[in-house]
Amino acid sequence: MHTPDGKIFVKASRKLPEGDGSAVRSLRREATLAPLMSEFAPRLLWQVEAGGWLALGFEHIKGSHADYAPGSPDLVSLAKVVHRLQDTPCPEAVVMRVERRWQDLAEDVSPIAGDALLHTDLNPANVLLTAAGRAVVVDWGFTSRGAPWVEAAQIIPWLIRAGHGPAAAQQWASQFPSWLAIDLHARLSAERWRLHHAANATPKIPQYVRVAQQWADFRNPGSM
Repeated sequence: MHTPDGKIFVKASRKLPEGDGSAVRSLRREATLAPLMSEFAPRLLWQVEAGGWLALGFEHIKGSHADYAPGSPDLVSLAKVVHRLQDTPCPEAVVMRVERRWQDLAEDVSPIAGDALLHTDLNPANVLLTAAGRAVVVDWGFTSRGAPWVEAAQIIPWLIRAGHGPAAAQQWASQFPSWLAIDLHARLSAERWRLHHAANATPKIPQYVRVAQQWADFRNPGSM
């Protein structure tokens, strides 16, 4: 949105007749957390509910999406973001628990549980790099609390999709002290994408199924 005071980035979603849908709930979580994530996130300038819509106005960030390809200098910026996130106490306002997303896929998801702050979706489009070298993280609607290693594990498939082999992607993740219990996550991630593809047959999803399964097979060779 172009205004006399400059650009504003607007996110909005229509409410359902019966109340808030998942998209609106995600925006409400983001509105709650944005002021608490000022070290990482764009400033929330306003929020408006009108005409059956919820809209959030954010500081416009002039920057480029991170490049996760092998050899990219953006991987250093990404690592710094993850280190800072893992050093940040999880605010009480974060009530989503990451293990609940996986509990239908395995009998025991306790290794995923914890109280670390997790963005959970640090894909390249959600990491903006400014000309001044600042890394800005957007889209906090699914911020959760859980085991700290989960953040790095969620990034692995994005690295593979960008051209890394599973071993190289895992080597990148191994720089984080929290890197543990990854075999379960790799297996559940592949199963989650497979089920998502079965329920929502869109052209993009098979890419995620493929890379998630590639990593799961690497981590769990006996199950191939």
